[in-house]
This record gives sequence, C-alpha cells and structure tokens, in this order.
Amino acid sequence: MQSILEGRPALKKEVDKIAEVAGYLWQNGWAERNGGNITVNITDLIDDEIRHMEPISDVIKIGETLPHLKGSYFFCKGTQKRMRDLARHPMDNGSVIRILDNCASYVIIADNAVMPTSELPSHLLVHDSLVAQSSPYRATLHTHPIELVAMSHNRKFLGKDVLTKILWSMIPETKAFCPLGLGIVPYQMPGSNELAQATLKELADYDVVLWEKHGVFAKGLDIMDAFDQVDVLSKSAKIYIDSRAMGFEPEGMSEEQMADMTRVFHLPK
Repeated sequence: MQSILEGRPALKKEVDKIAEVAGYLWQNGWAERNGGNITVNITDLIDDEIRHMEPISDVIKIGETLPHLKGSYFFCKGTQKRMRDLARHPMDNGSVIRILDNCASYVIIADNAVMPTSELPSHLLVHDSLVAQSSPYRATLHTHPIELVAMSHNRKFLGKDVLTKILWSMIPETKAFCPLGLGIVPYQMPGSNELAQATLKELADYDVVLWEKHGVFAKGLDIMDAFDQVDVLSKSAKIYIDSRAMGFEPEGMSEEQMADMTRVFHLPK
C-alpha cells in the first residue's frame, strides 16, 4: 500500500521531524516502554486528494465535542506504541486521523489502522483551544523527563512559579528559550478529564506544564519547538540536582542578573 507521505515532501518532512523527536525522547530516557505521546495538527499540509481518502477505520468517538477542529487532520502516536519504534517507523506506530463534521468523532485515514493514544482527547482539547485562539502552535507533547519528575516529588517546589524561578536561575538559556516558565498541575489520575482540564487551564499562561509525580505536557509551534522547551528545563533541573548531589545548594543567578537577561533578550517580565 502506498504511504500517504509519498509525493508529499512537506508532510514527509513534518513526520520525519516527529520521528526525530521520538528518538530524542527515547535516548534521553524520557519514554520508557510506551510512555509519552505526540499529537501534531497537520491540517495545513493536507491536499484535496487526502481530503477525499476513504477511512480505514470505523468512526471513533472522542468523548468531547471540539467545535474548532471540524475537518482537521492530526498525526498521532499510536496507543501502546513505543517512541523508539515511532522513531524508526513513524507510519507503522502512528496514524493520520480526520476529525468529522460533528466535531465529536474521528476516523483513521492512513497509513495503518493504528489506534491513537488513549490520551488523544486530552491532546485534542488543547488543540481545540489553540485553534480557537488562532494560535500558531501546532504540536503537543507528553513525556517523562527524569529530573523534572524527581523535583515534583518535593512539595516545596510545587508552589506557583517556585520551580520556574529555580530553573531559570540555573543557566541563562533557560529563561531565553522557555520564557513563560513552568506551570504546575497537582497530581491527577493519568488520562482523566480532571487532568486534561487542569492542564488546559495552566497552558493559558505557560507553554510547558509539569504533572506532579508523572511528567510534562508541552505545546509548541512544531514538535521540535515543544521538545526544545522541555529539554532546556530538564537541563536546568539536572544542574540543580547535580549540585545538590555534590553537597551544596546551587547559588543560581541573582535577581539582578535575571533582570538583565529579561531586558537584553526582550523577554516577558
């Protein structure tokens, strides 16, 4: 069977980027077994031929009505699929879906009838909000960065912007490349509606949200942008934890140094 990517270089480039990030997640140890999810809005890359493709699955209910996603297309990592396999064979471990006109269900159109992640409703809820805001963000990522999850086990870090200020202060690039900081969602059952709603609320102010004792959820212009923000935050967390392992509390950048960073790089205050 011919792949949907054949003869469509822009779409193939986007899927290749997803595969590249999936490999980074595995190499970093952030994607054990089938852990983590990727969902990317590819509607802008869809041509008329794809729009007329017959579905290769039954109609599947989302469990939510998402009025801004009517007729949208997404690439989704498959449920129970491993990131290391997605990196090597993206179209065998993910699928392209079409949101139907009722905005409450979807069909798989390519390449294989790989069921999307069980957390798809949560991802689509975020995408619906992004489209409603005319946001340029097209990608959502859930993964399990070791050091960030470790820090979420300390209650003193979970106050509003406490962890943001610590991480920003560890290395200048963190504030430059993740200028909105890190939102915090208290522990909720994975895959629950409560977790989805709490995440959506935090994403109004942040691009990356830490799920207590679980992982992070990030949005980005594309999947590489979402990964990059998690990556710089994770580097800062590692610097903090390594400093503590050497027996001292890291000094961090001063308030004056942070203010200079904000001014020079024209960052949000």
